[in-house]
Amino acid sequence: MHIKSEDFRVAAGAEVELKKWPTAVRPSYRSNREYRDKLSTHVKQLSAQQELLYASGRFALLMIFQAMDAAGKDGAIAHVMSGINPQGCRVSSFKHPSAEELKHDFL
Repeated sequence: MHIKSEDFRVAAGAEVELKKWPTAVRPSYRSNREYRDKLSTHVKQLSAQQELLYASGRFALLMIFQAMDAAGKDGAIAHVMSGINPQGCRVSSFKHPSAEELKHDFL
């Protein structure tokens, strides 16, 4: 199985309407072992690519994790980003902090 990356690419300067983009893809693995092997390989490749992008300072990669609460976003981010140097990353939230969140200085 192969994920077609063209389905997720946006042309430079193009306007993005998220509702027009696919939200799910079929799994590209057949077993948990195959998943772990692919994850390890892809994390190493992503780490190498991130080093090149960070060093060049010309290009960037935008990753959007969108799902309902308790849908596994944190776990997915932890797995995918496990081999990435956090110095080369910037994280942004899409929602405004609630009044309760604003009361806490650590947020």
